[in-house]
Amino acid sequence: MNTTKNKDLIFNVLNITLLVLFSLLCFYPLYYIFIYSLSDSAAAVSRGVYLLPQKFTIQNYIQIFQSGNIPMAAGVSGLRTLLGTVLTLICSFIYGYLVTQKELIGRRFFYRFLIVSMYLSAGLIPWYLLMRMLHLQNTFALYIVPGAVGAFYVILIKTYIEQLPASLEESAQIDGAGPLTIMFKIIMPLCRPVLATIAVFSAVGQWNSWQDNFFLATDPNLKTLQLLLLEYLQSNTSQFSLQGASAHGLANATKAVLTTSTIQATISVLAILPIAVVYPAMQKHFVKGMVLGAVKG
Repeated sequence: MNTTKNKDLIFNVLNITLLVLFSLLCFYPLYYIFIYSLSDSAAAVSRGVYLLPQKFTIQNYIQIFQSGNIPMAAGVSGLRTLLGTVLTLICSFIYGYLVTQKELIGRRFFYRFLIVSMYLSAGLIPWYLLMRMLHLQNTFALYIVPGAVGAFYVILIKTYIEQLPASLEESAQIDGAGPLTIMFKIIMPLCRPVLATIAVFSAVGQWNSWQDNFFLATDPNLKTLQLLLLEYLQSNTSQFSLQGASAHGLANATKAVLTTSTIQATISVLAILPIAVVYPAMQKHFVKGMVLGAVKG
């Protein structure tokens, strides 16, 4: 008996140790970027950053926000995430609800046609030509219109709605409720868990997207934060000069100069932070929506 307990104890200790080490390996790169962004550029280069910031400072973030392109790019990314997620939720919900209605002519065709789009992709060049043909080039609509309906989202919504009691709609119809009233005031509130799941997926996708900006949006006012981050990551020179430091009355201008690594770390934190905040807050609804939306095929 004691031997069995000892073996279980050893296994638990090794198991917990390995899981803790694995968690640290996953967490430390993010933590390193964060403390690097809070370190003085010169001290970070000369001494290195390991566990704590070198000469803690928030001047890196101040200079980043004082630059003209970072706040604009962050605003564009935030706006496309908000509007794109809302549009995706509305359009995907309407599509998913309609294909559950047996009275809809051709509903199976519309549903299966959408499913086929998950397996067949025309590729980058046809997508580029289609976006130009629709006159979406250099317009904000480029960011939100193409992803208004997602096939995977429609599947989740359709499956979830089919699990709801049919008597809900029948009772509403008897009481004189119209199709729009049933859809938005009865069914939609009941779909809150699956809609929260879709909101997380869509928001993360919108926030991290940069390819549409790279290929079709040459207007600097439409540049997203992710594309700007990509440009800085590929850059070998700092975008900030001594003039920017002296212009804000800093006592020692050399301390205000940001190195390329500091810029990359600071913008990376700005790009990761919104998702890192939203995802844990939505985790409860996210898990529930995924489980309930995947019971039936």
